[in-house]
Amino acid sequence: MDIPAVMSCRSPECIRQFLPQSMNLPKQDNTAYEKSLRWLITAFRNFNLTLQDSIEDLEARKICMWLVARADTAAGKYVNEYIWLMEFDESGEKITSMKEYVDTVMQRDFFPKLRDSIIQANKN
Repeated sequence: MDIPAVMSCRSPECIRQFLPQSMNLPKQDNTAYEKSLRWLITAFRNFNLTLQDSIEDLEARKICMWLVARADTAAGKYVNEYIWLMEFDESGEKITSMKEYVDTVMQRDFFPKLRDSIIQANKN
């Protein structure tokens, strides 16, 4: 994953919000988002995102994407679905807002195992 390339697509004020809100995950500014990407590249191998469907509204500068992610991890196979809602600046080049609907079962069941496997690996 080319983190500088990913970050270059985001406006300075871009915020990532996880949904549904019932998960109580904090919003991420660019600093927090980049930190999470750096953590993810240590946790995932063979990470792949596949676009399943998308809806674009060029006039409103918005896109909605249904994505499936697959990767190998120390905690086992990772398969997750996302819905990303992104808004862009007037140039259409920078993301100003990103709402990410995540698979709540995966978030609840898999990520604690993944976190534990990373902590264990760092102890060795």
